[in-house]
Amino acid sequence: MTRVQAAAPSRPSVDPRVRARSRADGWKRRAPLLPALVFAIVVTQLPFLLTIWYSLHSWNLLRGEEPRFVGLVNFAQMWLDAGFRNAALNTVLMTASAIVFSMITGVALALLVHRKFFGRGVVRTLLITPFLVMPAAAALLWKTSMFDPMFGFVNFVLAPFGVERFDWLTQASIPTIVFIMVWQWTPFMMLIILAGLQSQPDDVLEAAQVDGATSFQIFRYMTLPHLRRYIQLGSILGAIFLLQAFEVIYMTTQGGPGNATTNLPFFLYIKAFRGFEIGQAAALGVVVVAATILVATLSLRIFSRLLEGSKEA
Repeated sequence: MTRVQAAAPSRPSVDPRVRARSRADGWKRRAPLLPALVFAIVVTQLPFLLTIWYSLHSWNLLRGEEPRFVGLVNFAQMWLDAGFRNAALNTVLMTASAIVFSMITGVALALLVHRKFFGRGVVRTLLITPFLVMPAAAALLWKTSMFDPMFGFVNFVLAPFGVERFDWLTQASIPTIVFIMVWQWTPFMMLIILAGLQSQPDDVLEAAQVDGATSFQIFRYMTLPHLRRYIQLGSILGAIFLLQAFEVIYMTTQGGPGNATTNLPFFLYIKAFRGFEIGQAAALGVVVVAATILVATLSLRIFSRLLEGSKEA
């Protein structure tokens, strides 16, 4: 018996001129994007590298001293600072609370406006409006018009129940801040959940109703699993943005009372623009950016796993 060996197929030789031409065509397609890429690097990456350089130096503008290299001393002092630990705890508490309550309220409102009724378009527009208001303006509105202890609308409504001249921003500071965040971010969650509801096939729901399933059973066993990826997406985006919340605290409580509402962005503001500790503020900025990237990366991995699981199902 003769053993026949199949010859391996030889790769066709590519003309160097064709390769150079394709490479040139590729650069022509990328050329319009180069200005945007250069601009993004100059605006974001170079300042971040400068921030890292500042974080390795001791520099206080009030003392009039030159930057002095101290290595990782600023990072060590930051972790030993009780104010930093308090700000980190407040950040986690306010961010998690705002995401949970805004998501629950957003799901409820999305289920409401998903139904057909007269004036649904107007109701949707009104519900989206809080998300379109600038954060500083929204915080100032709630501080002066709603939560003022003397002339606030909230105390006026609750006066028949014995609530008079209650200073919400002092006596219930964290719940009040969380309420303002929920008011502003609920429309965002509602839009994401509404998109998920509109992507659900109607024939499957109608078949479940014909089989005798109640509205609660349809929501629990069919709608809620379908909305899982949308809930995850809203939570990811909400966490990334709410970790950077600054305007609502600056315009309402200024971190008080007694640093009760100071989060990491406002704590950075105190170090940089009140204490003029440039090195410590830069170290804190590096930590905040790293924490945001970590949260975004972990959330995206969880989200991708959920998507893979839903595809397999």
